[in-house]
Amino acid sequence: MPTTSLRPNRRPGRYTQLSTAPDAPTSATAYKVTGLRVLRSEWAKFWSLRSSWITLGVAVFLLVLFGTIASYTYSPGAATGGPPGGASVDSTAVSLALTGVTFASLAVGVLGVLLSAGEYSTGMIRSTLAAVPRRLPVLWSKAAVIGPIALVLTSIGALAAFLLGTPGLDGENIALSLGDDGVLRSLAGAGVYLGLVAVFGVALGVLIRSSAGAIAVLVGILLILPGLASLLPDSLYDNINPYFPSNAGSAVYALHEASGSLSPATGLAVFAGWVALTLAGAGYRLVKSDA
Repeated sequence: MPTTSLRPNRRPGRYTQLSTAPDAPTSATAYKVTGLRVLRSEWAKFWSLRSSWITLGVAVFLLVLFGTIASYTYSPGAATGGPPGGASVDSTAVSLALTGVTFASLAVGVLGVLLSAGEYSTGMIRSTLAAVPRRLPVLWSKAAVIGPIALVLTSIGALAAFLLGTPGLDGENIALSLGDDGVLRSLAGAGVYLGLVAVFGVALGVLIRSSAGAIAVLVGILLILPGLASLLPDSLYDNINPYFPSNAGSAVYALHEASGSLSPATGLAVFAGWVALTLAGAGYRLVKSDA
């Protein structure tokens, strides 16, 4: 019902009657910060960056390129001085197809670093944490976005490298087909390893909060640390070498368990443990220190 009120007129002693409509109902929708909404936000943020498309494309391209080249240039009994995972006297069709895993791991690891540490460089992290005061969902969502994406795309890249390289090994003793024991498991294992490397990059980015610093640590852990460890006494080196992140990760996608290395399941558990430990440190710093 409309309401009536009186307002003093300009002429003394007179009042003007005002009729006002009832107040319009106000509807305020309360938006609660949920894990799903944070995940959707990080998903949109990830795909809106051109660097995400480019870096993922580079990772898949390197997998296919180096795997195909290694298969077509394979020479029986010839050892190469190429990158880790390259052809050697005990090469298999799978190991040749996965020659580019080392390079792809750097690409997806750097992408993970940029996804997290990049916000600290631009200052956008303040807006992100203001929208998500509990903070930890931001870290989990970044990891949950990039991990599966890297896993799926690099698995496809590994499969493509194997299929494209198969004609180049026609007639060779090391030639394999997808139906042979362990082939699909190894190709999928490469994708799992690279997906975990991407999450590892996210964790390092949040922990170190510097893109350059986190990338340097990533490269040092994956590539330099195993080489430095070779300076240790042989007895100590043989005991700890399989447990370095990159060595444990390579066991995940190895077709056959090599002497002195971990089994695929154990390698996956060890490398996932490294990633989980880094994520825990990143989460602790994210909660306990200011952006």
